[in-house]
Amino acid sequence: MSESNIPEQNGKPASATPPKQESLLANLLINIAIPALILAKLSGDDWLGTKWAIVVALAFPLLYGLRDFLQNGKANFFSGLGIVSIMLTGGISLMELDAKYIAMKEAAIPALLGIATMVSLRTRWPLVKTFIYNDKVLDTDRIAAKLEDNNNLRAFELTLKQASWMVAASFFLSSVLNYVLAKIILTSPPGSEAFNAELGKMTALSYPVIVLPSMIVLILAMLFLFRRIGKLTGLDLEDIMAAHHRKPE
Repeated sequence: MSESNIPEQNGKPASATPPKQESLLANLLINIAIPALILAKLSGDDWLGTKWAIVVALAFPLLYGLRDFLQNGKANFFSGLGIVSIMLTGGISLMELDAKYIAMKEAAIPALLGIATMVSLRTRWPLVKTFIYNDKVLDTDRIAAKLEDNNNLRAFELTLKQASWMVAASFFLSSVLNYVLAKIILTSPPGSEAFNAELGKMTALSYPVIVLPSMIVLILAMLFLFRRIGKLTGLDLEDIMAAHHRKPE
């Protein structure tokens, strides 16, 4: 297609290709499935061995996180946290420390996020605005204008606090499930083939056992927030979503 056939927006040629969306399948394969298979199947002496299996398995999510950083050109807090988590898991495993440290690490990271969510309520930048109430998801300008027109700004601040507690609850649930899963599965001595297989099993089970329940709580928080916004503004759901009102660039 020639440039003359590309539609113009605001006097400038529109981009022929929309921004590439992250693939959920690729995310699951690289962060969960491939590392789990490597740890479970390639840790024997006939293959990679216990230490190299850990290095290769964790390299996939680590490089994926670094790729995300390089593509976006800026640090992503959650990608950074994931990279730190991977490096801690690798370090603890390679140094053959007691498995209890992995369980503690698995519980500590989501617990810290939950605490940070609650603490952020006392600042001008509550984390719930990062997770749910942001201009990528909602038409925040229109919502703010309607809230002010209806004199419901104070009521909305209370709603944000309630949603924040629900978001924090999802992190605390993840923390408990992470710890329990690690304590139940990681029973073999670190540095052994059996330990690597257990680490792979824990990685594979993390999605159905941890991510899904936490995601359900987070979705409930989103539905609660959207419903309250509708009541406080008088707008329908489709009227508050960002995609319906975003202007072409």
